[in-house]
Amino acid sequence: MKAINTMRLAFDSRSANEAFARTAVAAFLCSLDPTLDELTDIKTAVSEAVTNCIVHGYREQINKVYITAAIYSDNRVLIKIKDNGCGIEDIEKAREPLFTTRPSEERAGLGFAVMESMVDKVRVSSQPGKGTTVTLEKKIVSKGEGNGNNA
Repeated sequence: MKAINTMRLAFDSRSANEAFARTAVAAFLCSLDPTLDELTDIKTAVSEAVTNCIVHGYREQINKVYITAAIYSDNRVLIKIKDNGCGIEDIEKAREPLFTTRPSEERAGLGFAVMESMVDKVRVSSQPGKGTTVTLEKKIVSKGEGNGNNA
């Protein structure tokens, strides 16, 4: 199925840009007239994925975080958050609740668990030394009559 609308973002991996990322994605999805709960869930999942890029993917370096989002005619949204950082050695281990690569910083290790509780599907692909892509998928149960084509 072909997307009916798409967007792309690239921004520096600075903590200050996490709020920008979630707000930009939320604004893009407003044409679907999501409920406040749906919007909050997506913003939270995007925040977690972007934070993972900044904290774990790039660690102490400033690089780029990339987001692409697509809306489909069935009100399904796909959001990809990508970094070109260190990658994940063991994706299954990284997805376990309470696992963190930064225990000295008192990280909770709940990022993937939070993402999974907020959206319908979470996919993670990663190559050590090359980066990680997290794909979030959620179906929006639109409040309005719009089909995603209205401005």
